[in-house]
Amino acid sequence: MDLGRLDYEAALAVQERVLEAKTRGAADDCLILVEHPHVITTGRREARAHILDPGGVTVLATSRGGDVTYHGPGQLVAYPIVDLKSKLRRAVHRYLDGLEQVIIDVLGSFGLAGARRPPFTGVWTGDRKICAIGIAVRRGVTYHGAALNVAPDLSYFRRIVPCGLEWAQVTSIERETGRSIEMETVKHLLVQEFCRRFGYDGLARDGDETEPAASSGSTRGA
Repeated sequence: MDLGRLDYEAALAVQERVLEAKTRGAADDCLILVEHPHVITTGRREARAHILDPGGVTVLATSRGGDVTYHGPGQLVAYPIVDLKSKLRRAVHRYLDGLEQVIIDVLGSFGLAGARRPPFTGVWTGDRKICAIGIAVRRGVTYHGAALNVAPDLSYFRRIVPCGLEWAQVTSIERETGRSIEMETVKHLLVQEFCRRFGYDGLARDGDETEPAASSGSTRGA
């Protein structure tokens, strides 16, 4: 489901609708792709001290795991709504490892060496963080997800302490490769690698509306 560019709260409402249908067994797994206008979000971890100067950028609290992060144009955000009961992703840590590997494989398509940096969630290239990951799980179904920096204005990250890591630098595919990167190319690669990593053999575009959800569950991310 490609939402194009959509406000964070509107995209969250779409997640909630799909999530509710999924937890009722009335929907297939879904991968939502979106770019957000400028917004700073915090996870369930207390992170207000890591917001330095939002400078007019909206700050929103969310139900995902992790600390503070920035979303904006040029960043591809992926929200997988998937059932963890699959043998490929039964445990949360296994699912997160798979999601990180999807990003690592996408970066490899651009000649970049992506890597994990335990105990921190997300993907790095060298000592620079290129993708933040923060998820939540409700009744065995994942939501929230990964924010991959394709070609955002990286100066916005100076308004926060990204993921609460004072020593960490932030980078993007465009900065690391030194060339212009098409967002549609990255979307195609991410969908391709996600399907391969998690064993999907069928793919359909879906824009159907479903009913909203209510309850909350466990979280993880950074």
